[in-house]
Amino acid sequence: MGLFREYDLRGIVGQELTDSIAEQVARAYCTFVKDRGVKTISVGRDGRLSSPGLFKALVRGLLAGGMNVVDVGVCPSPLVYFSLFQLPVDGGIMITGSHNAAEYNGFKICIGKDTIHGEQIQALRMVMEAGSFITGAGQLSEHPIIPDYLPYIKKSFTHVNAKRLHVVIDCGNGVAALVAKQALELLGCHVTGLYCDLDGRFPNHHPDPTILENLDDLIQAVKQHKADVGIGYDGDADRIGAIDEQGDVLWGDRLMVVYARDILAEKPGSTVISEVKSSQSLYDDIAKQGGRP
Repeated sequence: MGLFREYDLRGIVGQELTDSIAEQVARAYCTFVKDRGVKTISVGRDGRLSSPGLFKALVRGLLAGGMNVVDVGVCPSPLVYFSLFQLPVDGGIMITGSHNAAEYNGFKICIGKDTIHGEQIQALRMVMEAGSFITGAGQLSEHPIIPDYLPYIKKSFTHVNAKRLHVVIDCGNGVAALVAKQALELLGCHVTGLYCDLDGRFPNHHPDPTILENLDDLIQAVKQHKADVGIGYDGDADRIGAIDEQGDVLWGDRLMVVYARDILAEKPGSTVISEVKSSQSLYDDIAKQGGRP
């Protein structure tokens, strides 16, 4: 499929994605946004073994293109998106292979507060292939984003009383290990953790919680500990798998029912958007609750 996908850049490191290509992507990004007021961006990375090298190459290219870079550290992808609202930046790039196997890595790219996709990604590809890049001398600074995020979570959910909630989490050796347990404990949860040590080899299971076999250990732990809920994270913690107290998987449609009901209780008549693969039962429940599917 190549490096440039529909929603991100992703490929096997050493084949589709090398340090040289990472630097070219950075130079192309600087050129692509030169007339859009993008002067400073945040850059984060996951815990894959290839991420430090790709980070160095990407930053080298960004600085050479005149872009100022704020290094927000090793963190989940959602925290790079959080940084777009928290820090004085004009965009961001997350270095991650997401839910893919350890040999993959890639980039999730933001301009302003939006993640680019589709035609914009292909336009970026054409700029890179043209090879005519702007030059400059950007500056690199550091602002670890996790210390900003955890207090934000605590402040945002002061109405939540989760002191009696026992949660089992499976971080899958991904970057959720740096945030998930701490965030849930700040809300008062009792947390039991599985694979909460960062290991970019993903030695325990594939980092994709939307595949049932990757939830086996989490299901067993929920049953063993008689927990209230289980949450499994992918490699960059932007997708989850959820397990109820019986050890049954709550797939996306059922999770959306929970979310939609909560939103519609607070904001009656709201429009709820879901992807086309969702079942009709989701849309029926939204309508039943007074929402607009």
